[in-house]
Amino acid sequence: MLAACGRPAPGEHAKGIDTGNPLEVTARQRGVVHPEGASPVGVFERAHDLGRDAMCVVPDGAGKWRFAVTAAFGPGLSCAAHGTMVREGRGWRMRFAGADGCEAFVHEEEDELRLPGKLPPQCRRLCPGRASLAGLSLPRASWSAADAGGLRIADRDGNMQRPCGG
Repeated sequence: MLAACGRPAPGEHAKGIDTGNPLEVTARQRGVVHPEGASPVGVFERAHDLGRDAMCVVPDGAGKWRFAVTAAFGPGLSCAAHGTMVREGRGWRMRFAGADGCEAFVHEEEDELRLPGKLPPQCRRLCPGRASLAGLSLPRASWSAADAGGLRIADRDGNMQRPCGG
């Protein structure tokens, strides 16, 4: 009998999360908790010896998102791109603006967004020289659309922009 004290009734775990609970709603809006892989919205970011890699994702209609990404490869060498995303299976299909045919399937694994190790040849124009977004992995920093809108990313001229803002 003592073993049963304080345990939930059988099947109670199966009820899931009360998404209408005001605390749950507020926590999701603030980016404290996230809906189980339902959306790529938020900020993905990593700082390293060569600079900073970052990506923001914001809603862009039903089942669609806008993104901007940058990857640093050392002083004066970086990649900056933007485009749209749609749900595809257990991940998302990224379509890069300004590079017809440049698409990539990305997925989130253990709170890290991962691009494939090889991108189509059309994606070469996204980055200067031999730089590439192929194989880029970015840990999630936030699930908040507000954080994504406020993320500052340097453009190709080095000017700080908020590509996912407004």
